[in-house]
Amino acid sequence: MAAGIHHLEFWVSDLSCSFPFYQGLFKLIGWTQLNHFSFATTNCDFYLVEKPGLMRQDTLGVRHLCFRAEDASTVHAVGTYLREVGATIIRGPIEMDYSAGYITVDFKDPDGYVLEVAYAPHHVFAPSST
Repeated sequence: MAAGIHHLEFWVSDLSCSFPFYQGLFKLIGWTQLNHFSFATTNCDFYLVEKPGLMRQDTLGVRHLCFRAEDASTVHAVGTYLREVGATIIRGPIEMDYSAGYITVDFKDPDGYVLEVAYAPHHVFAPSST
């Protein structure tokens, strides 16, 4: 089995608000819905855990998560979806100069987590320097 991320657990304040948001997002980017709180690809699971009364705080740690899109039209479809549901869009969809053809949309989920959906057809992963 290849190295990678097995799963991501997201704490949310209100599952009835967050689940429909992620359900629409993951449908657009090709993830499979497993049940009323989780989604998966062939190599990673993403699940929501409701934590009423807790508030997201800015701390050291992950600033954002970026989900891979299979093509530029998917990034544009996500942008349309985000506008339709009234999500906070930070930027995009916009082409960036990170690599040729890189297009991104950055946004916040209902609890304020920063997320990104990007298409990076020419992105080259650098080998580890360690």
